[in-house]
Parts: sequence; structure tokens; C-alpha cells
Amino acid sequence: QVQLVESGGGMVQPGGSLRLSCAVSGITFSFYDMGWYRQAPGNQRELAAVIGGFGTTNYAGSVKGRFTISRDYAKNTVYLQMNSLKPEDTAVYYCKAEHRTSGAFYWGQGTQVTVSS
Repeated sequence: QVQLVESGGGMVQPGGSLRLSCAVSGITFSFYDMGWYRQAPGNQRELAAVIGGFGTTNYAGSVKGRFTISRDYAKNTVYLQMNSLKPEDTAVYYCKAEHRTSGAFYWGQGTQVTVSS
């Protein structure tokens, strides 16, 4: 079955860094655009970053210049490198796989990121 398993979340001080990973199985990884979304308490889930099949990327304005999304086809894994973290980055971060032509999509279970002093 399809599995998206996130890891790498945790608690970090403002200005710190974390790297999230999302290991994907059960789908043809190269057919899917991969995204990282986040949801803070009381807020809607929002896009943080997305990466397409040819490595094209797009970022939310609030994370541009601080976050970097990448994918490893050998490991069927997508990463989110988060630098210069701010308290407002605190959220549950979710990995999403979306098929480039059919639109079928899958979510991971989420990983908590807390930025606090």
C-alpha cells in the first residue's frame, strides 16, 4: 500500500535548523510532485514548499530563502531543510504526493515542529 512516512521533527530554538524527511513507498515516485505542507493550531493547512519532477520548486513567501526542498530518486525520499527557524514556523508538517496527470494524492501522518526558546 502507499506509505509516506515523515521524520525529523522536534523542538528547536529560534534561529536553529531542522531537516525533515519523507520516505515514500507504494507509488512510482517519479510520477509525483512532492510537497511539504504545515498546519498550526487553529489554522488551515498551508503549502510550505513543492518540488516537481524536474526539480522545479516553489515556496511560500513566508519560508522563501530559509527552507529548501529536495528529492532523492534513489531513496524515494523528499526532504525539507529548514534554517533560521522562527516561532511562527511551529506546526505539524505533512508530506504530500500528487500524481502529475491524474491528480491522485496521498498524505503522510505528519511530524511536529516546535520552535521555542
